[in-house]
Amino acid sequence: MTVWDDLVGQEKVSEQLIAAARDADAFVTAAASGTAPPEASKMTHAWLFTGPPGAGRSRTARAFAAALQCVSPDRALGGMPGCGFCDGCHTALIGTHADVTTVAAVGSQILAEDMRDTVRKSYTSPATGRWQVILVEDAERLNEKSANAVLKAVEEPAPRTVWMLCAPSLEDVLPTIRSRCRHLNLRTPSVDAVADMLVRREGIEPAVAAAAARATQGHVDRARRLATDPAARERRATVLKVPLRVDDVGGCLRAAQELVDAAAEDAKQLAEERDGKETEELKAALGAVQGGRMPRGTAGVMKDLEDKQKRRRTRTQRDSLDLALTDLTAFYRDVLALQLGSRIAIANADAEDALERLARAGRPESTLRRIDAIAACRDALDRNVAPLLAVEAMTLALRAG
Repeated sequence: MTVWDDLVGQEKVSEQLIAAARDADAFVTAAASGTAPPEASKMTHAWLFTGPPGAGRSRTARAFAAALQCVSPDRALGGMPGCGFCDGCHTALIGTHADVTTVAAVGSQILAEDMRDTVRKSYTSPATGRWQVILVEDAERLNEKSANAVLKAVEEPAPRTVWMLCAPSLEDVLPTIRSRCRHLNLRTPSVDAVADMLVRREGIEPAVAAAAARATQGHVDRARRLATDPAARERRATVLKVPLRVDDVGGCLRAAQELVDAAAEDAKQLAEERDGKETEELKAALGAVQGGRMPRGTAGVMKDLEDKQKRRRTRTQRDSLDLALTDLTAFYRDVLALQLGSRIAIANADAEDALERLARAGRPESTLRRIDAIAACRDALDRNVAPLLAVEAMTLALRAG
């Protein structure tokens, strides 16, 4: 199975990236053999991947990075770069390739100090791979200083360096940076395409796959998690009960507390898995014996990692809460569709009884105000309002209608 098989519903983008990967491969092969490079090429040194949440921006960029590092012998026979099985593809996909550097926001911003080493590395030649790839997953979170640092590196890249920036839209990236990138826009995959992927890649039962894809409206990663993680399904069920529990002020406050607690628990679970592995890997890299004391002079490095993990835990909790708000918005969207007699597919078919009950009990105007209340809660969280206060204000607004 090739690296391109992970791209769901992105056929046109895949065609462009495969063509670029072929030209990039021809460029490196010509340089290695001392022959002249191809006169025309679809490859460029900077790419900007945009698209709505769940479209697979980072996954697409990583698949392209894997194709650039592909060392399959089939390429010499006309095979497509990105076999998915060679060492270059495999290590790039799992994030351990020495020449594929990934930058993701730890907190609300990517700071200049977080980019310093990456920018420095971008000026070096590949150590073992065919290209030096820098993948910035949250380019919209670059602040002014870090964006300026990236701009200089994108303007004057090393010959075999490729920058890949991912952001929700063109407007989220500085004009000076995006003007130097080749832009590819991803679309939201269809529900059928996501369900098909879950069946083929994850072995999910077709009915469960269809329900997960419909509930997440084409968000690939959320659909995968919903289909494979019982805890995720339980948390979603808790969220969808909120509209039925806001009949009085006490119910509003309890529902808000449970939403925040569920997000904190979700973030804790994710952090424990990721932080533990990260800490052990750093200790091993610093030469610590398992179960023994850390070598002298390494306390500062461990403290930096702890600070980074703490910042990331805060963001993970916000992201988990944001997912809950997305589920709530989809729920009221379904209520509105029923009130207006729309024939569009209902996303939350498993909560149809509750949807019909609320649709009969209210009017479209009040449903729209409730959707606005959820959007206002999301805005408040973006402004760093305390999560419990923001969610309490939202549940009280849901009650008022």
